Amino acid sequence: MSITIKLGQLAEFLGATLRGDKDKDITGLAALQEAGPGQISFLAKSQYRKFLVDAQAAAVLLKPADADSYTGDALLVPDPYLAYARISHFFDPKPKGVAGVHPTAVIADDAQVDPAASIGAFVVIESGARIAAGVTIGAHSFIGARCEIGEGGWLAPRVTLYHDVRIGKHVVIQSGAVLGGEGFGFANEKGVWQKIAQIGGVTLGDDVEVGVNTAIDRGALADTRIGNGVKLDNQIQIAHNVQVGDHTAMAACVGISGSTKIGKHCMLAGGVGLVGHIDICDGVYITGMTMVTHSITEPGSYSSGTAMQPAAEWRKSAARLRKIDDMARRLQKLEKAVETVTCADNRSSDG
Repeated sequence: MSITIKLGQLAEFLGATLRGDKDKDITGLAALQEAGPGQISFLAKSQYRKFLVDAQAAAVLLKPADADSYTGDALLVPDPYLAYARISHFFDPKPKGVAGVHPTAVIADDAQVDPAASIGAFVVIESGARIAAGVTIGAHSFIGARCEIGEGGWLAPRVTLYHDVRIGKHVVIQSGAVLGGEGFGFANEKGVWQKIAQIGGVTLGDDVEVGVNTAIDRGALADTRIGNGVKLDNQIQIAHNVQVGDHTAMAACVGISGSTKIGKHCMLAGGVGLVGHIDICDGVYITGMTMVTHSITEPGSYSSGTAMQPAAEWRKSAARLRKIDDMARRLQKLEKAVETVTCADNRSSDG
């Protein structure tokens, strides 16, 4: 797919200040050091300013404060990275779904599929499911009984929705994602695990994105809930009964144990783990590989673990860590000894 758009049209779309030829053709996007004729680029961070000198881009998205650093055509905006995000969709080569149902799809007689939806090859849609207008469902996807997919949703090939999964509008779900799998619920009877039926479902709000091979388990009784605007990266595990607040984002390999609640506008970096049955308040940022073992009640940044070191230094630190309890006991004894001597000295001076 190719597209050509005038620089002036992009300026109007962004509400940007145009410096240069409004009729210049823009045919693509590229990084500042790689952009060539016809491509627009952006300066988002100061460390890339050095590439402006030799930039070959047709135009560059700049903050007004950086306007004098570049002599070529430019669009001046408050946030170049956000502007780049907004115009990126004009140049997205992702194929658009064509309304209709592929002849190999298998759809239950009582399923409701809007004529404006696009249903790919070998898709299965079970009884009572409802698919809204503008939805695209990729090849070999499975939509279970009573599922609902809101307007404008996009499901890549090989997405699995178990029964009773409800999805809002304009949701994106990538390949291999599984929504509504059974939660990990068992009761122990004299050393034998008895399975607990997971009778809840999964509910996703509007504008949610779910990454490749991410799993969101169904609730034990009520639904597992993902709020509006939540962004989930690849290979994330969200256990049963979890609730995620609006506009929270999680990077790859996050694991959230059952019945944990995460607030709005939180960010979880890669590899973060959370134990079950805890609450995370709004506005929390958790750094990569942190293990969260208790509730967080105040907004801010949180970390655990040790920072990277050269291997030899890390081994020494690890060896010392194993001795920390003994060192603490020795320190307490030393403090008591110092306190005893100090008290004796004070009594002597008073006498």
